[in-house]
Amino acid sequence: MALADALGNLVRFVLLPGQRHDSVGVEPLITDIEFAALIGDKAFDNNALRAELNERGTLAVIPSKDDRKAPIPHDADMYKWRHLIENCFQRLKEFRRIATRYDKTDTSFAAVIHLAAAFLALR
Repeated sequence: MALADALGNLVRFVLLPGQRHDSVGVEPLITDIEFAALIGDKAFDNNALRAELNERGTLAVIPSKDDRKAPIPHDADMYKWRHLIENCFQRLKEFRRIATRYDKTDTSFAAVIHLAAAFLALR
């Protein structure tokens, strides 16, 4: 799970086990950060996250899941900006060590991600 800024730079990330749902990692990412809008895919469509964002006064740009009885509208033009996080992952995966996950432990893998993100920010 990763949080990117409006320029597509990595702000924060959380490593989750492969069997965990994505929405579990959102809370640590958005804690103590102010932002105007959160752009996410359908995996983040849940009432708890939407309530949290509403309390903060943040716009939730998250399309509704297909199984939701009453779809919640979202700003389709703003949702197109979701490519920024995809671009962030793409730039990180240019580093072979990250793309293939050579590191055995989460700590060393997170350190490599921090190092690569710092390198990309300095470009």
